[in-house]
Amino acid sequence: MRIDAYNQIAQLYGAQKTYNTQKTNKTASMGSDQLSISQTGYSYQTAKTAVSEASDVREDKVAKLKAQIQNGTYSVNPDDFANKLLEKYNAFM
Repeated sequence: MRIDAYNQIAQLYGAQKTYNTQKTNKTASMGSDQLSISQTGYSYQTAKTAVSEASDVREDKVAKLKAQIQNGTYSVNPDDFANKLLEKYNAFM
């Protein structure tokens, strides 16, 4: 390995020319920026806010199912269960 060649290359990359630049003046403002939201965008934002504030759990259904399980009246139709299981399995395939 030639160290002197490396040093010469390092010197080339290390040398930086400086250039004098002039500052530019700010341009006169043409007016202020404005934002306009369409009715569709406003409706979307309102719906998004309502969904984010809503609970992910439907307490009424959960309470009903808990009561059925505790009373021993909760039953699952085996055919419905098998069909749902096959639908989920086929969705992955």
